[in-house]
Amino acid sequence: MLTGVLAFAIIFAECALAVPGAAAQGQVSRMADQQQQVPVQNQQGQAASQQQAPPQGNASQAASPKPAQTNDLPQKPESKEQQNLRHEQQTGTSKDRIFWVVPNFLSMQDSTNIPVLTTGDKFKVVGRSMVDPFEFVLIGFAAGIGQAVNSTPSYGQGMSGYGLRYATAYGDNAVENFMASAVLPSLLHQDPRYYELGHGGFWRRSGHALSRLVITRSDSGSTQFNYSEVFGAGMAAAISTYSYHPHSERQFSNIVTVWGTQMGYDLGTYMLKEFWPDLRRWHHRKAQTDTP
Repeated sequence: MLTGVLAFAIIFAECALAVPGAAAQGQVSRMADQQQQVPVQNQQGQAASQQQAPPQGNASQAASPKPAQTNDLPQKPESKEQQNLRHEQQTGTSKDRIFWVVPNFLSMQDSTNIPVLTTGDKFKVVGRSMVDPFEFVLIGFAAGIGQAVNSTPSYGQGMSGYGLRYATAYGDNAVENFMASAVLPSLLHQDPRYYELGHGGFWRRSGHALSRLVITRSDSGSTQFNYSEVFGAGMAAAISTYSYHPHSERQFSNIVTVWGTQMGYDLGTYMLKEFWPDLRRWHHRKAQTDTP
């Protein structure tokens, strides 16, 4: 009996001890399940928040306007005529060439906004033209014509005769250019440059070129008689005739002949100066139309 009671008490005690342990284990298992559900819920919430809210970087990029795209087109290069006009305004001289080879440094297309030539400028521009390579070619051509027609018989023929004619032609050209475009313009304060008319009919522009033999501008811009051209050519003819020309040519009549020839040469040069820009522009337009 006692044994049965003790056995029952032991069984009851074990059951009593087993129930709280099971309850505790159940509670522990439920707490573990809850802890596993919390991260899952947190991850789902974060995923939902990421899907609902756009990225801040994209939002700022969407909010900020894109800068306007500018097309930096290449600038059109200046034409030779524009470059020459800019050179005239900066230096008061030209870098143009008639027929692309003949120096035309004292011909102006724009009569405004150009500096006054100083005495040094007048001598420099004449000296630059006298040492230009084409000047030597032109003098050689003139000497060849003189050799062919035997213009100065005392020079003879052959290389020695050609050399004398070449030296004489170069000297005549140098003396006349310096006297008419540098020496007298500096002493008389006259402008040795040729200002193109550039508009009007043929006869009007030809009359303008012809009048430049006797009409010019002063350094201050006023109109004057062209003492530099008229007397400069005459003085150059006298200097060359009585200095290095043959004794048979040292006559006053020869001075007049040389002076008249030089004035006629200058008239032809002024005509070329006046109409050369038209020929140059015509050639430029023709080249553009012929280009495919």
